[in-house]
Amino acid sequence: MNMAQTPPPRRTVTSRWLKTSRKALDSSIGILAFLALWEALPRLGVVNPGYLSPPSAVLAAIVEMAGNGALIKHLQASLIRSLAGLALAIVTGISLGLLMGWFARLERILDPLLQFFRQTSALALFPVFILFLGIGELSKVAIIFWASFWPILLSTISGVKQVDSLLINSALSMGANRRFLFLKIVLPSASPSIFTGVRLAGAYCITALVAAEMIGAHSGLGFLTLNSQEVFQIPSMYAGILLLAVVGLLLNFLLALLERRFTRWRRGLKHAG
Repeated sequence: MNMAQTPPPRRTVTSRWLKTSRKALDSSIGILAFLALWEALPRLGVVNPGYLSPPSAVLAAIVEMAGNGALIKHLQASLIRSLAGLALAIVTGISLGLLMGWFARLERILDPLLQFFRQTSALALFPVFILFLGIGELSKVAIIFWASFWPILLSTISGVKQVDSLLINSALSMGANRRFLFLKIVLPSASPSIFTGVRLAGAYCITALVAAEMIGAHSGLGFLTLNSQEVFQIPSMYAGILLLAVVGLLLNFLLALLERRFTRWRRGLKHAG
Protein backbone atom coordinates (compact mmCIF):
# COMPACT_ATOMS: atom_id res chain seq x y z
CA MET A 1 0.00 0.00 0.00
CA ASN A 2 1.41 3.36 -1.04
CA MET A 3 1.42 5.90 1.68
CA ALA A 4 2.12 9.58 1.11
CA GLN A 5 5.26 10.80 2.78
CA THR A 6 4.39 12.54 6.00
CA PRO A 7 5.66 16.12 6.00
CA PRO A 8 7.79 17.18 8.97
CA PRO A 9 5.84 18.74 11.83
CA ARG A 10 5.31 22.46 11.40
CA ARG A 11 6.79 23.16 14.81
CA THR A 12 10.01 21.32 13.89
CA VAL A 13 10.44 23.31 10.66
CA THR A 14 9.78 26.57 12.49
CA SER A 15 12.23 25.76 15.27
CA ARG A 16 14.93 24.91 12.74
CA TRP A 17 14.30 28.16 10.89
CA LEU A 18 14.51 30.12 14.15
CA LYS A 19 17.71 28.35 15.13
CA THR A 20 19.30 29.09 11.75
CA SER A 21 18.18 32.72 11.89
CA ARG A 22 19.59 33.09 15.39
CA LYS A 23 22.95 31.73 14.32
CA ALA A 24 23.03 34.05 11.29
CA LEU A 25 22.16 37.02 13.52
CA ASP A 26 24.86 36.11 16.04
CA SER A 27 27.42 35.81 13.24
CA SER A 28 26.52 39.21 11.80
CA ILE A 29 26.36 41.24 15.03
CA GLY A 30 30.11 41.83 15.18
CA ILE A 31 30.34 42.80 11.50
CA LEU A 32 27.34 45.16 11.70
CA ALA A 33 28.72 46.81 14.85
CA PHE A 34 32.12 47.28 13.18
CA LEU A 35 30.53 48.81 10.06
CA ALA A 36 28.36 51.12 12.15
CA LEU A 37 31.38 52.31 14.15
CA TRP A 38 33.39 52.73 10.95
CA GLU A 39 30.61 54.84 9.41
CA ALA A 40 30.12 56.93 12.54
CA LEU A 41 33.73 57.86 13.32
CA PRO A 42 34.43 59.90 10.15
CA ARG A 43 30.86 61.23 9.95
CA LEU A 44 31.07 62.61 13.49
CA GLY A 45 34.53 64.05 12.92
CA VAL A 46 36.21 61.77 15.44
CA VAL A 47 38.55 60.64 12.65
CA ASN A 48 39.52 62.77 9.66
CA PRO A 49 37.40 61.56 6.69
CA GLY A 50 40.42 62.22 4.49
CA TYR A 51 42.21 59.36 6.25
CA LEU A 52 39.30 57.02 6.96
CA SER A 53 36.53 56.96 4.38
CA PRO A 54 33.15 55.70 5.68
CA PRO A 55 31.80 52.41 4.29
CA SER A 56 29.15 54.27 2.29
CA ALA A 57 31.89 56.14 0.39
CA VAL A 58 33.85 52.91 -0.11
CA LEU A 59 30.74 51.19 -1.47
CA ALA A 60 30.14 54.14 -3.81
CA ALA A 61 33.73 53.79 -5.10
CA ILE A 62 33.18 50.08 -5.74
CA VAL A 63 29.94 50.79 -7.61
CA GLU A 64 31.69 53.45 -9.70
CA MET A 65 34.54 51.06 -10.59
CA ALA A 66 32.03 48.36 -11.45
CA GLY A 67 30.29 50.80 -13.79
CA ASN A 68 33.41 51.89 -15.68
CA GLY A 69 34.88 48.37 -15.95
CA ALA A 70 37.88 48.98 -13.67
CA LEU A 71 36.60 46.57 -11.02
CA ILE A 72 36.41 43.60 -13.42
CA LYS A 73 39.88 44.44 -14.76
CA HIS A 74 41.51 44.48 -11.32
CA LEU A 75 39.60 41.44 -10.03
CA GLN A 76 40.42 39.38 -13.09
CA ALA A 77 44.11 40.20 -12.92
CA SER A 78 44.33 39.33 -9.21
CA LEU A 79 42.34 36.12 -9.52
CA ILE A 80 44.41 34.82 -12.45
CA ARG A 81 47.69 35.50 -10.63
CA SER A 82 46.63 34.13 -7.27
CA LEU A 83 44.90 31.01 -8.59
CA ALA A 84 47.77 30.21 -10.96
CA GLY A 85 50.36 30.48 -8.19
CA LEU A 86 48.21 28.57 -5.70
CA ALA A 87 47.36 25.79 -8.17
CA LEU A 88 51.03 25.32 -9.02
CA ALA A 89 51.88 25.24 -5.31
CA ILE A 90 49.16 22.66 -4.62
CA VAL A 91 50.32 20.32 -7.38
CA THR A 92 54.01 20.65 -6.55
CA GLY A 93 53.68 20.75 -2.77
CA ILE A 94 51.37 17.75 -2.47
CA SER A 95 53.37 15.66 -4.95
CA LEU A 96 56.72 16.34 -3.31
CA GLY A 97 55.24 16.09 0.18
CA LEU A 98 53.75 12.66 -0.52
CA LEU A 99 57.08 11.41 -1.87
CA MET A 100 59.08 12.80 1.05
CA GLY A 101 56.61 11.50 3.60
CA TRP A 102 56.52 8.04 2.01
CA PHE A 103 60.25 7.62 1.26
CA ALA A 104 62.27 8.35 4.38
CA ARG A 105 65.59 8.43 2.53
CA LEU A 106 64.32 11.04 0.08
CA GLU A 107 63.26 13.19 3.01
CA ARG A 108 66.71 12.88 4.60
CA ILE A 109 68.33 13.97 1.33
CA LEU A 110 66.04 16.92 0.56
CA ASP A 111 65.07 18.18 4.01
CA PRO A 112 68.26 20.22 4.79
CA LEU A 113 68.03 22.02 1.44
CA LEU A 114 64.30 22.66 1.79
CA GLN A 115 64.70 23.91 5.37
CA PHE A 116 67.26 26.43 4.10
CA PHE A 117 64.99 27.71 1.35
CA ARG A 118 61.95 27.70 3.64
CA GLN A 119 63.57 30.37 5.81
CA THR A 120 64.00 32.65 2.80
CA SER A 121 61.17 35.15 2.55
CA ALA A 122 59.24 35.33 -0.70
CA LEU A 123 59.56 39.12 -0.57
CA ALA A 124 63.33 38.85 -0.22
CA LEU A 125 63.44 36.67 -3.35
CA PHE A 126 61.23 38.96 -5.40
CA PRO A 127 64.23 40.81 -6.94
CA VAL A 128 65.64 37.41 -7.97
CA PHE A 129 62.33 36.45 -9.58
CA ILE A 130 62.27 39.75 -11.48
CA LEU A 131 65.90 39.29 -12.56
CA PHE A 132 65.26 35.83 -14.03
CA LEU A 133 61.59 36.05 -15.05
CA GLY A 134 61.18 39.74 -15.83
CA ILE A 135 58.72 42.21 -14.38
CA GLY A 136 55.71 40.61 -16.08
CA GLU A 137 53.23 38.00 -14.94
CA LEU A 138 55.70 35.13 -14.42
CA SER A 139 57.51 36.84 -11.56
CA LYS A 140 54.22 37.66 -9.83
CA VAL A 141 52.98 34.08 -10.14
CA ALA A 142 56.38 32.86 -8.90
CA ILE A 143 56.25 34.88 -5.68
CA ILE A 144 52.70 33.65 -5.00
CA PHE A 145 53.81 30.08 -5.67
CA TRP A 146 56.80 30.41 -3.33
CA ALA A 147 54.71 31.76 -0.45
CA SER A 148 51.98 29.13 -0.92
CA PHE A 149 54.26 26.13 -1.50
CA TRP A 150 55.72 25.70 1.99
CA PRO A 151 52.62 25.19 4.16
CA ILE A 152 51.31 22.64 1.66
CA LEU A 153 54.60 20.74 1.52
CA LEU A 154 55.11 20.62 5.29
CA SER A 155 51.50 19.69 6.07
CA THR A 156 51.56 16.93 3.46
CA ILE A 157 54.78 15.43 4.85
CA SER A 158 53.36 15.60 8.36
CA GLY A 159 50.09 14.00 7.27
CA VAL A 160 51.80 11.05 5.58
CA LYS A 161 54.13 10.43 8.51
CA GLN A 162 51.21 10.46 10.97
CA VAL A 163 49.25 7.70 9.22
CA ASP A 164 48.40 4.99 11.75
CA SER A 165 50.97 2.22 11.37
CA LEU A 166 48.34 -0.29 12.52
CA LEU A 167 46.33 0.41 9.35
CA ILE A 168 49.39 -0.05 7.17
CA ASN A 169 50.47 -3.28 8.87
CA SER A 170 46.93 -4.67 8.71
CA ALA A 171 46.72 -3.98 4.98
CA LEU A 172 50.14 -5.52 4.38
CA SER A 173 49.19 -8.62 6.32
CA MET A 174 46.21 -9.06 3.99
CA GLY A 175 48.41 -8.89 0.90
CA ALA A 176 47.89 -5.27 -0.13
CA ASN A 177 50.44 -3.95 -2.61
CA ARG A 178 52.15 -0.57 -2.29
CA ARG A 179 49.84 1.08 -4.82
CA PHE A 180 46.72 0.02 -2.92
CA LEU A 181 48.36 1.02 0.36
CA PHE A 182 49.20 4.47 -0.92
CA LEU A 183 45.91 5.24 -2.66
CA LYS A 184 43.47 3.68 -0.20
CA ILE A 185 45.13 4.22 3.18
CA VAL A 186 47.94 6.77 3.13
CA LEU A 187 46.35 9.39 0.89
CA PRO A 188 42.91 9.41 2.58
CA SER A 189 44.46 9.40 6.06
CA ALA A 190 46.78 12.29 5.19
CA SER A 191 44.07 14.35 3.43
CA PRO A 192 42.93 16.33 6.54
CA SER A 193 46.49 17.50 7.15
CA ILE A 194 46.97 18.24 3.45
CA PHE A 195 43.86 20.43 3.34
CA THR A 196 45.02 22.28 6.44
CA GLY A 197 48.16 23.22 4.52
CA VAL A 198 46.15 24.16 1.43
CA ARG A 199 43.92 26.52 3.41
CA LEU A 200 46.97 28.12 5.05
CA ALA A 201 48.45 28.50 1.59
CA GLY A 202 45.28 30.28 0.48
CA ALA A 203 45.88 32.95 3.13
CA TYR A 204 49.58 33.27 2.24
CA CYS A 205 48.59 33.46 -1.41
CA ILE A 206 46.59 36.67 -0.87
CA THR A 207 49.40 38.23 1.18
CA ALA A 208 51.94 37.48 -1.55
CA LEU A 209 49.51 38.74 -4.19
CA VAL A 210 49.40 42.18 -2.59
CA ALA A 211 53.19 42.38 -2.46
CA ALA A 212 53.56 41.18 -6.05
CA GLU A 213 51.04 43.69 -7.40
CA MET A 214 52.59 46.60 -5.58
CA ILE A 215 55.77 46.26 -7.65
CA GLY A 216 55.68 46.62 -11.40
CA ALA A 217 51.98 45.97 -11.91
CA HIS A 218 49.41 47.99 -13.83
CA SER A 219 46.32 46.11 -12.68
CA GLY A 220 45.11 44.04 -9.76
CA LEU A 221 43.68 44.79 -6.34
CA GLY A 222 47.12 45.32 -4.81
CA PHE A 223 47.95 47.83 -7.54
CA LEU A 224 44.57 49.50 -7.03
CA THR A 225 45.23 49.91 -3.30
CA LEU A 226 48.73 51.36 -3.68
CA ASN A 227 47.92 53.57 -6.66
CA SER A 228 44.80 54.98 -4.97
CA GLN A 229 46.88 55.87 -1.91
CA GLU A 230 49.48 57.62 -4.07
CA VAL A 231 46.88 59.78 -5.84
CA PHE A 232 44.96 60.26 -2.58
CA GLN A 233 41.77 58.52 -3.72
CA ILE A 234 41.15 57.19 -0.25
CA PRO A 235 37.72 55.57 -0.84
CA SER A 236 39.21 53.57 -3.73
CA MET A 237 42.14 52.59 -1.52
CA TYR A 238 39.80 51.15 1.12
CA ALA A 239 37.76 49.55 -1.65
CA GLY A 240 40.88 47.67 -2.77
CA ILE A 241 41.62 46.56 0.79
CA LEU A 242 38.02 45.43 1.32
CA LEU A 243 37.93 43.53 -1.97
CA LEU A 244 41.18 41.75 -1.10
CA ALA A 245 39.60 40.63 2.17
CA VAL A 246 36.49 39.42 0.33
CA VAL A 247 38.60 37.48 -2.18
CA GLY A 248 40.49 35.88 0.70
CA LEU A 249 37.26 34.90 2.43
CA LEU A 250 35.77 33.43 -0.74
CA LEU A 251 38.94 31.48 -1.44
CA ASN A 252 38.95 30.07 2.08
CA PHE A 253 35.25 29.18 1.73
CA LEU A 254 35.85 27.31 -1.53
CA LEU A 255 38.81 25.43 -0.06
CA ALA A 256 36.70 24.51 2.97
CA LEU A 257 34.01 23.11 0.63
CA LEU A 258 36.64 21.03 -1.15
CA GLU A 259 37.95 19.81 2.19
CA ARG A 260 34.48 18.67 3.26
CA ARG A 261 34.01 16.99 -0.12
CA PHE A 262 37.24 14.99 0.02
CA THR A 263 37.21 14.21 3.76
CA ARG A 264 33.56 13.16 3.94
CA TRP A 265 34.62 9.83 5.43
CA ARG A 266 35.73 11.58 8.64
CA ARG A 267 32.17 12.69 9.39
CA GLY A 268 31.05 9.08 8.98
CA LEU A 269 33.62 7.98 11.55
CA LYS A 270 32.50 10.67 13.99
CA HIS A 271 28.84 9.64 13.68
CA ALA A 272 29.81 5.99 14.05
CA GLY A 273 31.73 6.83 17.21
